[in-house]
This record gives sequence, C-alpha cells and structure tokens, in this order.
Amino acid sequence: MTTATSAPTRYDGFDRMPIAGTWRAGNAGATATDTDPYTGETLTEIPLANAEDLDEAYRTAKQAQRDWAARLPSERADVMRRAARIMEARKDEIVEWHIRESGAAAPAAEFEYAITLRDFHEASSYPYRMEGRILPADIEGKESRVYRRPVGVVAVISPWNVPMHLSNRSVAPALATGNAVVLKPAGDTPVTGGLLLAKVYEEAGLPEGLLSVVIGRGRDIGDAIVEHPVPRVVSFTGSTPVGKGIAQKAGLKKLSLELGGNGPLVVLDDADLDLAVDAAVFGKFFHQGQVCMITNRIVVDDSVHDAFVERFVERVRGLKAGDPKEDDTVIGPIINSSQLEGIQDKVAQARQDGAEQLLGGDPTGPIGSVLPPHVLLGTNEVATARQEVFGPVVTIIRAQDEADALAIANDTEYGLSSAVFTENVLRGVDFALQVEAGMTHVNDSPLNDENNTAFGGEKESGLGRFGGEWAIDEFTTDHWISVQHTKRQYPF
Repeated sequence: MTTATSAPTRYDGFDRMPIAGTWRAGNAGATATDTDPYTGETLTEIPLANAEDLDEAYRTAKQAQRDWAARLPSERADVMRRAARIMEARKDEIVEWHIRESGAAAPAAEFEYAITLRDFHEASSYPYRMEGRILPADIEGKESRVYRRPVGVVAVISPWNVPMHLSNRSVAPALATGNAVVLKPAGDTPVTGGLLLAKVYEEAGLPEGLLSVVIGRGRDIGDAIVEHPVPRVVSFTGSTPVGKGIAQKAGLKKLSLELGGNGPLVVLDDADLDLAVDAAVFGKFFHQGQVCMITNRIVVDDSVHDAFVERFVERVRGLKAGDPKEDDTVIGPIINSSQLEGIQDKVAQARQDGAEQLLGGDPTGPIGSVLPPHVLLGTNEVATARQEVFGPVVTIIRAQDEADALAIANDTEYGLSSAVFTENVLRGVDFALQVEAGMTHVNDSPLNDENNTAFGGEKESGLGRFGGEWAIDEFTTDHWISVQHTKRQYPF
C-alpha cells in the first residue's frame, strides 16, 4: 500500500493479465506487442487470452459477486476512496503511461488522469444512492416494495482513445453498485485501458476475482465476451458498426452503447468570434481529434464565415505537432498506421468531393505517425464532413442563416455531442433543443464536459447514458417484492 510520505514503487508485471483472481498469461498461443505510437518502442508483450480464459473469468466473477453484493455500502465505497488516493500518489506514473501508450500530449494525459480520478470519487457515493421505493397497493394489508439490486456480472469493452477513463466510467460504478466486471480493453492500449486500472483496484483492496482483464484477438474472444451467458449487461464504447454487431449478438442482455459521432459546432451570426474560435480549436484538436465527442464539423453563419475562418486558421497554424513528451506539444501521434491511413484517405476523398484545403501536410515524427492539423472548407457532403474522421482534420461549412445551420447540424446519422455559439443565451438554448444529439453545449466546447452527468447519444450514436444517476440505472435492476401483512381471502 502506498503512503503519503514515500513515493510508491512503480507497477510492473504488465506482461500478464488478472484473470479470475490470478495474474497470468493467456492461453491463446499468440502474443501481442504493445508499442509507443510516437517512437515505435516496445512497451510490453502480452500472451493473449482465449475463450477458455474468458469463461474462467466470467464464472469466477459470478461466484465472487455474491459476497461483494452482500458487503456493507461503506466497504464498497472505501475501495473507491482508497483507489482515488492511490491515483493521486501515482499521478506521474499514470500520466507517463498515457503519453507513452496512447500518444496523448501532456494536456490530454493530464485531463484523462483527472477525469479517471473523478470516476472514483463519484463512484464512492453510489453504494449510498441505490434507493428503493414503497409503492401503493390496492389490496388491503399489502405492501409493495421495490429494491435496487446489482445486475450481477458486467462486461466492459473499452476503446483506445481515452482508455483509462472510458474503461473506468463503467468499471467503477459497476463495482460500486455491487457487481463484478470482466473488462476487455483495446489492443492498442492494454495497459492504460485495463492492466494499470486493475493494479490500482488491487492495491485498493478489491477482492480477488471481482475484476478480470482479458486481452485477446477479436476472433478468439470478441464474440464470446458478448454471447457468454454470465454477463447481464454489456457496456461498450467504440464504433457504430461494432456496436450494431454487439446488439445482434448479445441476446437478452441490457446494453450500454456509446458509439460514433459527427459533432457539429455551430457559430451563429451574433457569436463572440474570439470565444468560438478558441472553443473550436480546443474542441477539434484535443488529443489529435481522437475523441468521440470531438468537433468534426464547424458550421458558420454566412455573415461571419470569412472572419471566423481567418481567425481560426491563424490559431491552428500555431499549434505544435510532434513529440507528446514535450510540454508545448498540442498534437501528438495517431494511434496506429491503419487509423492514420484512414484519415488520409478521407482527406483525399474530401478534396475530390470539392473541398478546399487551407492547412495540412504530410505525417512527421520517428515513424511518421504525427499528422499536422488539417483545415478544409467544404459542404456537408464532402467525406471529412459526412464521416467521423477521428483525427486532426476539420471541415468548415458555410450556412446561409440559422435555419440552414440547424439543418446542416442535423444532417447526419450520428447524434452524440454538439455546440452552438451566440451572444443570446435564450436563442442558444432554443437552438440546442432542436439539435438531434444527446448533448449540446451553449457557448462552450463539447470537451469541456467536466460534470459528465448525462453522457450519451441519439440516433446511431448509442443507447443508454453514462454518469450520475444514469450509471446507477445502467448497472442495477429493480426487484419488486410484495408483502401481505394480513390474512387474505382468495376467490377459490
């Protein structure tokens, strides 16, 4: 256990996984190499898990969960509080892992550390917020009670882009409300997305078997983690096509799906342009644009379009792209070569579609993984506006007026996050209420979502909500129990 007076010994053993209470290698007969996306350096090599490993994790979780659910609320809350203190003691170690494994520049790594720490603080309150109800009954002497109970075992499948937080925003509330968890992190970020988190929980005193981390190939465990009969809830953050596949395979399980996005940031004719430019630059290029709720399109009223573009391009031109370990770097590497090629293909297609490129350039860095910021002018039909880019590329679209801006914002199959800028707050709220999205921010970037109490999308962007009371709802179920206090006469 760490102390406040001494620096903790750094975690090691990231060549193994915590499966069913034991840190060990997987049995798939294959090994994954985890690399630094900026330098290409090998960080660790992990013998992968197979379906048998997954089955052991699930069956152990089911057994361990019964005792965990019976623990006092204070015991589950104390684990979360201890985990938060461990995070604080290990901040430098955790931030460094994010920079090295996910390629996060320092601001993004610090941000992820902070919101993951907040996950623990918030989850420590959940054991005391699992409220039941007493319902009225029309039968004399009868009482109807509704108890809030954990669902049992939760499967969590998390992405590579904000790996620790997007794992823990499901893991922490699921555990805090009395469940067990089997976590499958993304192959690009197995340490920050799973193993590092498991070390924190282990040090915090989480009982063995309650949290397993299985790292494996899709063909070995991808379907099995969803189709297995033990988990009652599947929590997935990732692409819309994969989310649809999970929905088809999960059967009669509860689903929490946070999927793709194509976030519009709308600048109306009375907006504070300096504020809108600052928010748009941050909201687009934070973590190389590799965030689901990032701004993908900027929709600007015709009357202020040219002035906005001039200021925006000038700001973006000054962003430093390069080594994420350097303090002044804003844009670090793209996570892998496949993702980089996909972004470049979308840019090339957008130019063929008629988009005008104002800023851009070729990838740089030791292995050519740093893509400089790209700014394009185009319509809502060019590839970089029509599709989720998930990189440092933005398309600015001219709107004729407010009604046209709203139509452009809503002209997408996605509906995750959005923003609108105007000096008139009432106008902004009225506009926001018409945007087809789970979240709309008035005069702020979608990434300035520090409260994060209702995170979720509409349309093709997912099902369910993450955070606050919604998290409790996702990982618990109602158990109705009636009590007949007086002797009742039956009709036969």
